[in-house]
Amino acid sequence: MLAAPGAGLPRPELWMVTLFFAVRRWTGSRQSFTDQFYRERGLIRNLIDSCDDECLSRRVLIDRPIGLEDSSRFWSVLMTLDHLRIVNGEFTRVVKSLGKEVLPEGKASTAAVKPDPAVTTAIIAQYEDSCDAWLAATAAMPNLKTMIKFSHPWFGPMDASAWHALAGMHMGIHRTQIERILHEPIRP
Repeated sequence: MLAAPGAGLPRPELWMVTLFFAVRRWTGSRQSFTDQFYRERGLIRNLIDSCDDECLSRRVLIDRPIGLEDSSRFWSVLMTLDHLRIVNGEFTRVVKSLGKEVLPEGKASTAAVKPDPAVTTAIIAQYEDSCDAWLAATAAMPNLKTMIKFSHPWFGPMDASAWHALAGMHMGIHRTQIERILHEPIRP
């Protein structure tokens, strides 16, 4: 039985991931965060291109990589892309709002960004569009160090630069998920 959506990470892992993210934010640069997003996007594209439609749509129960909620372990590649599309859209909305020094509406929730199990290959183009929108939004902002902050459910209040730092890391977690979906045997 998988944990409920939004259950989060085990406490020791959350502490470790939070510490890693803080160090990454302090030692990384705007360009390194953008580069990481581009790199992960390219790796995900290569994985997508290595599959046929059946492979992309097959749900696989995987061992949970660090940073992935338990409820996200039984997805297909297409479901993972749908999740990334949703999250990239939310990140874009948040950063655009923070760039105007306006608090974004709503509350960030990991449970609210779960994919549609019936997603089709049409999601691939939508995912790519969400990546383009994210990159355009961050490139258009002269300064990502905003005064207004928006809370992430795991990392607390974050300015636009922190959301920028998180985007590539998030893509990396789900690239690992896609690799496991494609390379782990199907389990009942």
